Amino acid sequence: MNADALDAGLDALGLSLSVAAQARLMSFAALLHKWNKVYNLTSIRDAAEVVTHHLLDSLAVLPHLDGIATLADVGSGGGLPGIPLAIAAAESRPRLAITSIETVNKKASFQQQAKIELALANFSVVNERVENVRPEAPFDAVISRAFSELSDFVGLTAHLLRPGGHFLAMKGVYPRDEIARLPVTFRVVETVPLAVPGLRAERHLIILERN
Repeated sequence: MNADALDAGLDALGLSLSVAAQARLMSFAALLHKWNKVYNLTSIRDAAEVVTHHLLDSLAVLPHLDGIATLADVGSGGGLPGIPLAIAAAESRPRLAITSIETVNKKASFQQQAKIELALANFSVVNERVENVRPEAPFDAVISRAFSELSDFVGLTAHLLRPGGHFLAMKGVYPRDEIARLPVTFRVVETVPLAVPGLRAERHLIILERN
């Protein structure tokens, strides 16, 4: 894994992170690569691609989290985008707390281990089906990275969101058909094309809210 590629990618994204934060990101990447050999956390097997396809792809949404103090990351698998965002937010957004909701026990266990090893005070893990989670207080936003179709995403997570909160769906190509299938009770607020350094694929952030 190439720390220089991470540094250059962060610069291209307009993100300024300390040497310590970048080291934690690389430690997370190494941990993900190591556990992936046994636990099948991600389809990415090339260690170099972990930087572009996971770290930088996750961090591309960081500039769009302004005003968010509590964020639920649903179906995050290996902790993506939640853990990279938590590492970066510890410096740039100290008020932001991220809760990962992961159904699969082995994936939740990995995330818990990463939380411990990386000392992520702003990150917590809930090992439960998302529809069964009843938070003490609703979240400002709910994010997913290729979790499901948009209609399923908003339907399964609406109970987690505070009034006026936003759904943040990380997608590849612009999901025109999925948007057309959204229930009438939800609408797209904004569509943000994301340019991820080193990733030759379309990426979009779809921001939604209740009507």
